[in-house]
Amino acid sequence: MRKLNELYERKKRLQDIMKTRKIGPRERINLLIDSGSFLELNAFVEKRSEEFGLKELELPYDGVITGIGTIDGRPVAIYSQDFSVLNGSIGEMHGIKIANLYDHALKVGIPVVGIVESSGARIQEGVDALKGLGEVVNRIARAKGVVPQINIICGPCTIGATFLMNADFVIMIKDPRCYSYIVDPQIIKIVTGEEISSLELGGWEAAAKSGNCHFVAENDFEAIQLAKKILSYLPLNNLEDPPKIDCKDPANRLNHEINKIVPEDQQKAYDIRDVVKSVVDDGEFIEVQEKFAQNVFTCFARLDGRSVGVVANNPAILAGCLDSKGCMKIANFVRFCDSFNIPVINFVDVPGYLPSAEEEQEGLTRHVFEVVLAYSRASIPILTVIVRKAYGGAYIAMGSKHVGADFVFAFPTSEISVVGPETAVEILYRDELEKTKIEKLSEKLAEYREKHTNPYRVAARGYIDDVIDPKYTRIKLISALRLLESKRSLR
Repeated sequence: MRKLNELYERKKRLQDIMKTRKIGPRERINLLIDSGSFLELNAFVEKRSEEFGLKELELPYDGVITGIGTIDGRPVAIYSQDFSVLNGSIGEMHGIKIANLYDHALKVGIPVVGIVESSGARIQEGVDALKGLGEVVNRIARAKGVVPQINIICGPCTIGATFLMNADFVIMIKDPRCYSYIVDPQIIKIVTGEEISSLELGGWEAAAKSGNCHFVAENDFEAIQLAKKILSYLPLNNLEDPPKIDCKDPANRLNHEINKIVPEDQQKAYDIRDVVKSVVDDGEFIEVQEKFAQNVFTCFARLDGRSVGVVANNPAILAGCLDSKGCMKIANFVRFCDSFNIPVINFVDVPGYLPSAEEEQEGLTRHVFEVVLAYSRASIPILTVIVRKAYGGAYIAMGSKHVGADFVFAFPTSEISVVGPETAVEILYRDELEKTKIEKLSEKLAEYREKHTNPYRVAARGYIDDVIDPKYTRIKLISALRLLESKRSLR
């Protein structure tokens, strides 16, 4: 009778969850994969612990479904946690099931997609639960840069389960029951006296702003479709190239609209997304970490049917200056692209680093060098387009020739300099300007721009491969990518 009551309570709980979330763990898998392609693994694995009432409890598949399926005909390893089984808590065997799935994925070289809804390590199992969680954490770390990892957060992902937020890409849904944090709000209240809700602490808005999640979806259905779209840009593993699709967007299409998008006034803001949209295949891209470090834009797109990663300064936010968060965003994205053989295209419009005492104290210098390391160590094709401004050390860091770019192009109106022309003239001609009329300033500015920031002058040094009319941007990038298809790094 007790078992019947337990089964009834579990069924009722699952029904309640499905009423609010529309679908359960197995239904989520079925939405993700091709129909009839799922091969479940370790379906009959059971808990081993019998302490604290666990002996009397029946925990189907120990709260996590694991297996292999295909998405658009391509294989993928999948696990989906069941919140109706002890709140999706990770026990010893729960963790070992996920670890076994990772071992299979690493052995055959296929991506891992996790559908996460967990309260963390299972308290009733003590250190055995930590063992299970530790095995999962170990596999996540080992899989980094070997096979792509995407986790969809469909509910709580708290305490120990937050390790699952360290996939390559994390998708969270806009649901009041979907949040992630390491330290419980109650503990924060006890220690600091601060009162904060779970949603305020680790909901999708907080996670998107902190960079802990890369994408946000309205619900489970949208999140699953988004995961499938991300996978379409990625190879199965680090030994393969990304999939190439048939492209109906002509490779010789001109980009006339760029001249209308980028203002002639160097100080005027614009959205770099519009430039990227005009260049990539069919104007389609999928932005990564949209709400985090918005002065930097990163996305996956295609050129000539081939997947590319795009890194760009966005003058619409902080004038496109580099700051610590922006540098972290760039470095992580470039490293991922390098791991999975995805060329990187840079669109540069950067006036320098964000002038801020707080930024300096938070280690801006260290973060900038992480960007330099990511580019310098990369073996993938790297192409750079200087759209407008490229000043100082930020010019060097943003995929310049000096840190390993294969081709660098610049628009005729772009400026490359140690500092902005206004600052340079004030420093270099300070005494002369003090003795003459203010009108002399405009003359010196024009002279400095002509002699020192002019892209043709920089090209004469070999630091720029070509100064191009903006309308030829797409054509030039595609031509360069074709030349670099067989690139083998000598570094």
